[in-house]
Amino acid sequence: MRASSVTPPVSGAPPVTPLVAVAHGSRDPRAAATVEALLGLLRRARPELPVRAAYLDHAAPTLAAALSGLDEAVVVPLLLTAAYHSRVDIPGALAEITSRRPALRVRVGGTLGPHPLLVTALERRLAEAGVEPGDPDTAVVLVSAGSSDRRANATVAAVAADWARRRGWWSVGVAYASAAEPSTEREVRRLLAAGAPRVAVAPYLLAPGHFADRTRDASLAAGAAVVAEVLGASPEVAAVLAERHDEAVRHRPASVPA
Repeated sequence: MRASSVTPPVSGAPPVTPLVAVAHGSRDPRAAATVEALLGLLRRARPELPVRAAYLDHAAPTLAAALSGLDEAVVVPLLLTAAYHSRVDIPGALAEITSRRPALRVRVGGTLGPHPLLVTALERRLAEAGVEPGDPDTAVVLVSAGSSDRRANATVAAVAADWARRRGWWSVGVAYASAAEPSTEREVRRLLAAGAPRVAVAPYLLAPGHFADRTRDASLAAGAAVVAEVLGASPEVAAVLAERHDEAVRHRPASVPA
C-alpha cells in the first residue's frame, strides 16, 4: 500500500462488510468535523465500502445508533493507542448492543496506531509547517493525549524511539497532554536546555480540540519553534483505517456468531 493511498476495490468482489468507525467524541465541533472529513476521504477511495461514524461520548450517533439496520459490521476504534476506550468502553458497549441483538455479527478491528503510515503523516504535517523530515538541527517532541494505562504511553514512547532510529533528527522525545509525564512544556524546555538548535512539536492527535489547543499553547510558551497540525483528515490515516477494516474481515472471528 502506498503511503498516500487506500487500496481500491476489486472488480467483482462480494459485498463488503460495513465499517463503523468509533471516535471518542468531543464537545468541540471541530473534532466531529475532522472525523467526517476523514471518512469522506475513505468513502471516495473505497466507494464500495459502507462507512459510518459513531462516538463514545459528547456527539451523535452512538455506537448503537450507528449499528442500527446492519446485520454485520466491522467496528474500528478511531484511536491512536490501545487503552481504556478500546479495551473497556467499546467492548462494553458492544456487549450491551449484542445482548439486545443476538443475530448481529460484529468484528472489532485494531486501533489505528501504531502504524508506519501514521509516522509518515506526522512527517508530512511537520513538512507543511516548514520542517524538513529528518532535519539534524531539529529536535522533535511527539505529543500524545496521554493515558492512565502505562501500556498505551509505552507504545507512544516506542513510536518516538523508532522514529529517532530511522531518521536523522537531533532527537525525538515524547510528551503527554494529560495523565502522564513529561508534559509538553517540560519536554520542550528540557530539549532546549540540552542544546537542541530548535524544537518542533508533532501532535500525535487525531483531531483538533482541547488537547491540541493546549499542546500548541504550552509548546510555544516553552520556546518551541514549530507546532505542526494534528493528523486530521489525512490520506495516511484513511489508508490505515481501511487496512484495519480489511484485517478484521480476513483474520478476526465475529465477536457474536450468527
